[in-house]
Amino acid sequence: MALLSTNEGSPSPPEPTGKGSLDTMLGLLQSDLSRRGVPTQAKGLCGSCNKPIAGQVVTALSRSWHPEHFVCGGCSTTLGGSSFFEKDGAPFCPECYFERFSPRCGFCNQPIRHKMVTALGTHWHPEHFCCVTCGEPFGDEGFHEREGCPYCRRDFLQLFAPRCQGCQGLILDNYISALSALWHPDCFVCRECFAPFSGGSFFEHEGRPLYENHFHARRGSLCATCSLPVTGLCVSALGRRFHPDHFTCTFCLRPLTKGSFQERAGKPYCQPCFLKLFG
Repeated sequence: MALLSTNEGSPSPPEPTGKGSLDTMLGLLQSDLSRRGVPTQAKGLCGSCNKPIAGQVVTALSRSWHPEHFVCGGCSTTLGGSSFFEKDGAPFCPECYFERFSPRCGFCNQPIRHKMVTALGTHWHPEHFCCVTCGEPFGDEGFHEREGCPYCRRDFLQLFAPRCQGCQGLILDNYISALSALWHPDCFVCRECFAPFSGGSFFEHEGRPLYENHFHARRGSLCATCSLPVTGLCVSALGRRFHPDHFTCTFCLRPLTKGSFQERAGKPYCQPCFLKLFG
């Protein structure tokens, strides 16, 4: 380089400016030597600046680069001898590559760098694909999905399985649908005596299934004499209901068909019997 500067009539190569470097200066010297007829051997054109490489060279992605020009396509950090990833012909440092191009975990939204689980239309870190309620990983029984979230079987049933109207327990198998609710077959019984319904017929009172007698007892529509339901014509008297032929005089047992009677200690009497007994 000192001998070159003493040649008469030949200008010295210009000083590198800006991002000047050893490779840039060597490139200029190579051009100057070529003009003087001194043979030189270039190392190819840089894949970034497209200028000849005369010094150190980085060979990657089927091209040659000035070392300072082989940089990450994301953060522009020189890659040198570091590991890198390629995307669409450009090099990226691992951090930029994962940040830009790796799928993100459906739980933590961070890039997935290594192993991953694909489920529910998204990707997950294996340790993050777990029940959203208890946080436990899924075993051999797999998982259940609700509104895009995975649940273990225990928590899914606890949260979303229908419950029996009778015992409030989970319904997992057979059930009866009645009275706008679901029931275990063993729980759909008369809610007064807890006996199962024979023939499948029942009466409803305030949302509860009842046998006919218990239904009428709740409604006050049992005959006060025979304790059977009054479903047709009835006599209402003394705060109770009676079959018409069961509303009789307490003493002579004749029907009180005319509707007039006398009452004593809550019992009905015909007029003659009342006068005979009580004057």
